Amino acid sequence: MIIKTTDIGRWIKKGRMIAWALSFIAYHLSFSVACDDYLDELPDNRMEVTSVENVKKLLVTAYPGNESMLVAEFMSDNVDDYGSDNPNTSRFMDQVYYWRDITETNNSSPENFWEDCYQCIATANLALESLDGLKDQTTDSELAELRGEALLCRAYAHFMLANLFCQAYSPLTAAATKGIVYMEHSAEELSYNPDRPSLADVYAHIERDLLEALTLVGSNYSVAKYHFTPRAAYAFACRFYLYCEQWEKAAQYASLCLGASPETMLRDWSYMTTMTQTFAALSQHYIDATLNSNLLLLTAYSAMGIVFGPYRYMSKYSHGQYLARHETSEAPHIWGSAPYYQGTHTYSATNLDKTIFFKLPYLFEYADPVAGTGYYRTVYPAFTTDEALLNRAEARVMLGDYDEAAADLTRWMQNIVQTSLVLTPKIIQDFYNGIDYCYSDDKHILSTVKKHLNPRFNIGEEGELKEAMLQCVLDFRRIETLQTGLRWYDVKRYGIEIVRRVINAAGEPETFTDILRRDDPRCAVQIPIKARTAGVEPNPRPTSIENP
Repeated sequence: MIIKTTDIGRWIKKGRMIAWALSFIAYHLSFSVACDDYLDELPDNRMEVTSVENVKKLLVTAYPGNESMLVAEFMSDNVDDYGSDNPNTSRFMDQVYYWRDITETNNSSPENFWEDCYQCIATANLALESLDGLKDQTTDSELAELRGEALLCRAYAHFMLANLFCQAYSPLTAAATKGIVYMEHSAEELSYNPDRPSLADVYAHIERDLLEALTLVGSNYSVAKYHFTPRAAYAFACRFYLYCEQWEKAAQYASLCLGASPETMLRDWSYMTTMTQTFAALSQHYIDATLNSNLLLLTAYSAMGIVFGPYRYMSKYSHGQYLARHETSEAPHIWGSAPYYQGTHTYSATNLDKTIFFKLPYLFEYADPVAGTGYYRTVYPAFTTDEALLNRAEARVMLGDYDEAAADLTRWMQNIVQTSLVLTPKIIQDFYNGIDYCYSDDKHILSTVKKHLNPRFNIGEEGELKEAMLQCVLDFRRIETLQTGLRWYDVKRYGIEIVRRVINAAGEPETFTDILRRDDPRCAVQIPIKARTAGVEPNPRPTSIENP
């Protein structure tokens, strides 16, 4: 779909440009071809890149317009099954929740995300290849910044693909783990190769692009929050190195992102208490481009705003009251009874049990205003300072810097909760050692905020200080990233076993239906059918599914 430039004005509100005003301009890339086709064509065969302005407009479209949040969130332990009598579902949601190969296609499907990311990669590659011929049109510094942005877009799209469609990275297994195709040339030059390199090779290429980009990236944009800036690039580097288990580098880039006064960079949850307490107002504020906490905002064709809004839509699988009260937002936490500045909202009725933060907005783009048809849209922060702070806390725990990690955890806690408690390593260890592990009952379905951790890296014995500190990090980050899909990657990295269970009419877990163990093949989303048809090797699947 191409949106005319005359349509963009209706998305500008109170001086703040909604993200797709940047993404869907005249040079927006129309894309609906099979895997082997789009890898053999120019990303935009209507456009000849002959100027620096062309490159700038091209790079606007090098950021994904589809998202993987919905799939990742519903594959994680942040949702429960509310029973076969609940009609608010679809075949797609059934497949996602139960970790089945996804055959259905919609705007949040893995197939669309795969195609969109490779389109973005091809676009970035075209921009990179065009810059050499434009040296006489601008300054070296502007060309360098454009190259930096293109490299970051290419690295980010590959990183997201690798984390969704591959197993979690580990230095111990990455060389023997299948990755995804790393595109380094424009589609015009690429002879499509369906062979999948190792995950180690993919990560090495991401790191190469990322490190070069970090020396080049700038902030010379009209609306900087919709582009990679130095702070957003540092946040990306922090997450990348955290997932690579390179703890010193993760902490280093988090510190560069946060600066000398991290408290001033975090989301101002206390301010939100002064706002109109509606979903529309609070969710629009959450993605405000003026906030220090929002480092990179992306727009997407997505139902996330309605799925995690005060609506029944797709509510058969939901973050409901049981999960909230036992594992996440409303569970017993280290801060005791201190309230959130802006807590979760609960909606309960027949076939509706939903407890949510007001985060991602529900936006609708009309394709036909008369017929009332169009697309679900949302805007989301791909990187935030709050996540970077908790990532630094994890890195500091792994480095043995427990006091510094506790200080970061205190910063996050006092920013979101009305408490004066100052955390220490001992306070954290005592609290988490006083909690039972999740699923420790006879039926393996009851919940607490603490789960067994089974990463490939050494975290010590259960109950030791390092393990207890990591329980706190994961607990806090689960709340921070609720409804954004990032919990799924913690589940994969830490080998956290999660169950599937049915919640009964009384709101209690009753039936255990499945379990996902560490390194379960289903942790890697299946390669889309179009790519497999083109010859890409599929991800393996278990020979049998464990049943209760």
